[in-house]
Amino acid sequence: MTTQGTAGRSAPETPPDAAPDWWIYRCATEPHDGIRRLPPPPTWRSFTGAADQVLLDPPDGKAAPGGRRNRGAAHYLAEREEIHLVNMALLLRRPLLVTGPPGVGKTTLAYSIARELRLGPVLRWSVSSRTTLREGQYEYDAIGRLQDVGLRARFADTQPKGGDAAPTPEPPDVGHYLRLGPLGTALLPWSRPRVLLIDEIDKSDVDFPNDLLHVFEEGEFTVLELARLHQRTATVMTADPEGWVELTRGQVRCHDFPVVVMTSNGEREFPPAFLRRCIRLEIRRPDRDKLARLLATHLPEPDSPVSSAREALIDEFLRRQEQEGSELAGDQLLNAVRAAQHVWNDPEERALVVDHLLRPLNEG
Repeated sequence: MTTQGTAGRSAPETPPDAAPDWWIYRCATEPHDGIRRLPPPPTWRSFTGAADQVLLDPPDGKAAPGGRRNRGAAHYLAEREEIHLVNMALLLRRPLLVTGPPGVGKTTLAYSIARELRLGPVLRWSVSSRTTLREGQYEYDAIGRLQDVGLRARFADTQPKGGDAAPTPEPPDVGHYLRLGPLGTALLPWSRPRVLLIDEIDKSDVDFPNDLLHVFEEGEFTVLELARLHQRTATVMTADPEGWVELTRGQVRCHDFPVVVMTSNGEREFPPAFLRRCIRLEIRRPDRDKLARLLATHLPEPDSPVSSAREALIDEFLRRQEQEGSELAGDQLLNAVRAAQHVWNDPEERALVVDHLLRPLNEG
């Protein structure tokens, strides 16, 4: 691979001159076009699509639109091993299974990748025990279409009858009642791979991970309601706001495998057949150095007597985190330090900050 400088400064723990040349994602603070340097996929992960396939540009191709998640992604802090595994997933076109306790940044990682590599808005699919593969692929509002057919027929009956019989109203276009889900939208032929976030996959039904395997291996599926039609093409909605796409014979087929980030809190085991198709990344609890960098990034230290509250709160955060079974999130520390800037000189208020804002998440 040819060597090329990074378009944007990397996070402090991974300076550009220390990053391997083959890295595409570098946890950089500024978006860049490094995705263009991504080598072709290995032959066993190549998804070229149809010969006449038209490639689509992601919405807002320069960067994902604003929002709380994307603002947080701009300041995301990743360790070197985490960055390395993200790039392995990009290189091999494999899903990334991200595990770790709540609040360590598993979800934000997906937004960081999309923002830095200018891959458009993240396609988020939140999973529950009732989630099915079909919901991620597409939804069909059959009832809505039947209701509209009935309304058109009743309207036709109210029209004045002439010498000739009134024409039978045409049924509404089925494409207007179909919407691709996050998975279906991610598998469209994008010019740049989209980021698909499958959030909390460990909450899914026991068969759900295996249901994903076929789609992950084939990179395509068929919208049955369109495949049954005589018409060759149909225009359907996508998971993007105001997004529409034309499908041919109901086929959804990717040009390049999307960047799939699946998060898990480690509440269940996954089958070996599923795990062998994933790059597994564990995000560990932050240490003192990472907590200090987190605070420095989001809350620049003010010149005031209460600045010492940072160290005291980091100490308390780590002490509680080390207690067996205790779960705390980084944003709890951010909230505590932000509040401490106003109330730290009052002993009673200081105790409330510690007791309530640094309360373990799994404490009843």
